[in-house]
Amino acid sequence: MSDAILRPRRSVLYMPGANERALEKAKSLPADALILDLEDAVAPDAKAEARKRVAAAAASGEYGFREVTIRVNAPGTAWHDDDLRAAAEAGPDAVVVPKVESAETVRAVERALEAAGAPDRTAIWAMVETPRAMLDARAVAAASERLTVLVMGTNDLAKELHAEHVPGRAPLLTGLSLALLAARESGKVILDGVYNDVKDAEGFEAECVQGRQFGFDGKTLIHPSQVAPCNRVFAPSPEQITRSRRIIDAFEEATREGRGVVTVDGRLIENLHVEDARRILALAEAVAGRE
Repeated sequence: MSDAILRPRRSVLYMPGANERALEKAKSLPADALILDLEDAVAPDAKAEARKRVAAAAASGEYGFREVTIRVNAPGTAWHDDDLRAAAEAGPDAVVVPKVESAETVRAVERALEAAGAPDRTAIWAMVETPRAMLDARAVAAASERLTVLVMGTNDLAKELHAEHVPGRAPLLTGLSLALLAARESGKVILDGVYNDVKDAEGFEAECVQGRQFGFDGKTLIHPSQVAPCNRVFAPSPEQITRSRRIIDAFEEATREGRGVVTVDGRLIENLHVEDARRILALAEAVAGRE
């Protein structure tokens, strides 16, 4: 199992790059990862100053266990190239690229980062947020080894589809599923999109549960109040941990005894269940190391 999968990314919080107080506050938040944002959260006339501030923050080493990423402006915008050069020099854990619709976009970003001297550890996170991105998600996910994470841009996807934001997200389920299939086929991490109503705690938790049930590794967030419930939902529960240990113990005992059939609580256990149990325990161990 790769480090990219084992590293907890339950909660991934957007922080506005133009807001110095927000960047400072992020150092104390229990989010697994931060996206220091140069795109939607920054007005055009503040882009250059925000770029300097975000690059300095990412290079500071002051964010502890938190994975620190920089979201650059989209390819084709006036700020994209300068953002990539600044991010490459700062050397964050990853560069988050919005509006990725093709494998060639991923490869172009990779070439630009390497030309600007980005360290090998700086990954690419590709935001998939359009109909074309959903239909080409397989090629996007497999475009580069440097690409380690897909990020759902559900607000933009809903806009492009002319869809309404409704509980259960029925209009988005096809796109979510296509992106998940692409991520899992290529062995990449995938993060669910944001929940817009920061005052609707019940609705937010329900969407976190849905995302976990679908198979997302975590969720992108827009407010610090969303971090704690998100961490709880996307972490293995005590019941999952206990059951996973029982599955592994039962399978190993059966193997030692030469038995071909293993059951736990009356259910047949196969290798695939054991592999999933080991994944759950590895994630639980990684999460415990942060708390």
